[in-house]
Amino acid sequence: MTRVKLCGLMRPADIEAANRLGPDYVGFVFAPKSRRFIGHDKAEELRGRLRCGIKAVGVFTDEAPEVVAALLERGVIDLAQLHGDEDERYLAELRRLTDRPVIRAFRIRSPEDIRRAQESTAEHLLLDSGAGTGETFDWSLAGMSSRPFFLAGGLTPENVGAAIRQVHPLAVDVSSGIETDGSKDEKKMAAFVAAVRKEDRL
Repeated sequence: MTRVKLCGLMRPADIEAANRLGPDYVGFVFAPKSRRFIGHDKAEELRGRLRCGIKAVGVFTDEAPEVVAALLERGVIDLAQLHGDEDERYLAELRRLTDRPVIRAFRIRSPEDIRRAQESTAEHLLLDSGAGTGETFDWSLAGMSSRPFFLAGGLTPENVGAAIRQVHPLAVDVSSGIETDGSKDEKKMAAFVAAVRKEDRL
């Protein structure tokens, strides 16, 4: 079954919608330059409202490993998603501080990017078009991956089914594709989850 991650949740209403829809993951963005940025205290409050069984993912860009590890160890998040220039030395330092799993994001433009992603020691890979650009990339490149991966970048309720059929990702990750006027839209969230589950039933 394809896992679902609804990312960039910011409001109690977003969490309530997620609780009703039952995705596998929700994402809190801790990257200060993102318009979806929330602080640690706000994330902890939202996490407290999250239904048991849904994992919380913290999205970071070049944050100090100590900060990431502290949020993981406190249980504010279950996984860390790294979207910056974090390298293997960074991962080694993070693992010294915590044993919680990591999702490492890679911008995919060529087969060389896929090769580089395969070499990562992160527990999970996320293949994306960029750092939250909301644009798709050539999914045939993702199909070259020999490891399971999260697929992100420009996914919507309308195209996620085709993405699943083409490259069979471990999980699909959506943010802008479930928004209206910059805020999460429960109808679009529901349509996205329904489209994924429809593919799983085929």
